[in-house]
Amino acid sequence: MSKHDHDREEGLEFQPKFDASGLVTCVATDAATGDVLMVAHMNDEALRKTIESGEAWYFSRSRNALWRKGETSGQTQRVVEMRMDCDQDAVWIRVEQIGAACHTGRRSCFYRKVDSGARLSFVAADRLFDPKAVYRE
Repeated sequence: MSKHDHDREEGLEFQPKFDASGLVTCVATDAATGDVLMVAHMNDEALRKTIESGEAWYFSRSRNALWRKGETSGQTQRVVEMRMDCDQDAVWIRVEQIGAACHTGRRSCFYRKVDSGARLSFVAADRLFDPKAVYRE
């Protein structure tokens, strides 16, 4: 292990390790229940804005744009705690979720389970809002 890797893994310096696209993966969980709400990506600006504001900011790969969670939907995330993984290429944020985390209107993006035979079935799939009414594109 190089000194740089050792410092990144064992030191206290914040050294995010972005991928070739300039992103780190972020897992957001509910601070009260521990439920996984969503997985998204952050670039350097989103990471810094999240730290500075205490609100979750992400980078949309599909839109190639920075976005604050809830800026369109009102379904915001207040960050309670942020952690980096061992080699600082993934972020975990524990959040207070206001409303739904998923753009489909559901509380979590993980509303389907994989059954035997690799088929999906709905679990915890009730919608908290109608995405067609919120996202008018």
